[in-house]
Amino acid sequence: MIKELRITIALLFISLSTTVLATQTELPALNALPNETSISGLSSGAFMAAQFHVAYSKDLVGAGIVAGGPWNCAGNNPFSNPFITPILNATTTCMNPCKNSIVGCPSIMYPDSDFLVDLAKDTADSDEIDAVDNLKDDKVYIFSGASDKTVVTGVVDTTAEFYQKLGVSDDHILYNNRINAGHAFITTDKNDTQCDKTQEPFINNCDIPQAQRILEHIYGAQNPAAKKLSGELIEFNQSAFFDSPLTSMDETAFVYIPENCRAEQCKVHVAVHGCEQGASEIGTKYVKETGYLEVADTNSMVVLFPQVNKSMLSPMNPNGCWDFWGYSTNNLPPYNYYSKDAPQMVAINKMIARLISKPQHLAQK
Repeated sequence: MIKELRITIALLFISLSTTVLATQTELPALNALPNETSISGLSSGAFMAAQFHVAYSKDLVGAGIVAGGPWNCAGNNPFSNPFITPILNATTTCMNPCKNSIVGCPSIMYPDSDFLVDLAKDTADSDEIDAVDNLKDDKVYIFSGASDKTVVTGVVDTTAEFYQKLGVSDDHILYNNRINAGHAFITTDKNDTQCDKTQEPFINNCDIPQAQRILEHIYGAQNPAAKKLSGELIEFNQSAFFDSPLTSMDETAFVYIPENCRAEQCKVHVAVHGCEQGASEIGTKYVKETGYLEVADTNSMVVLFPQVNKSMLSPMNPNGCWDFWGYSTNNLPPYNYYSKDAPQMVAINKMIARLISKPQHLAQK
């Protein structure tokens, strides 16, 4: 009896130790290329991608924005109306501004790209974001599905206008709004949701390899996607990278490391899921089924998948969205969700810094 009890305790200890080790896996230092980082996202992840791209433009080479509005869309307030708050803009102006309109759909109801361009310049002058001139040589992929009623095409149009007015040339912007897609990241997988639908897990088959299109536009011609992965998908301790209790970020996140990226310097791409797409909601579907891994595997690219959780009170984030309206300051000013001080963006930037830092055996040389 005592022997059996000891065995049971030992097995329990081993099980608990394994669990602790699994949740404490560190994001590795890989000596990745420091000037070849990009970011992309869907929905709230697209708003985050736009925010992060503009805020940290000095260190990035491009962005992919799928069903998302321009940088600081929620700050759109050209009339300085005190009743227009970021959260109000986020749920109306930045998504489907004419959904409940009784006066038609005048252009004034959409984000004002001129106002946001001037706001970006002023914000850069105050050093809250990098200088906007850094954007001019970047590559930007933008997508809006014709059947998307969540973030409508009129909103996404202003994303393209925003970049154009900041000096990004037309040949550096690839904007596709011709596909009859719903609100989703799109793939070529026939097992995914029908193209024109909008439903969980928001990954649709439109016979287009969107991850590959994004990465090709940003980095140029890519090798064919891998049919069998050679690298390693790691679940790591994401909580090591944030200090604020208001991030709504998960304790763990994911990174995919192609086999050759353990020994060679590789590019880094950050892939940001949308609302209700975090691992706590749909497991690893966004990580494994969007096509990023297969392209990365054959093109010397590390892919980082940061994660957000649902949270109900402080912060209030009931749909597990990335913060593009201010919940990381409890929806109270001074807002910083659009700046380099935004808690979520600070965390992502720290993760990138870890990936491009040298492993200990190289740092000592």
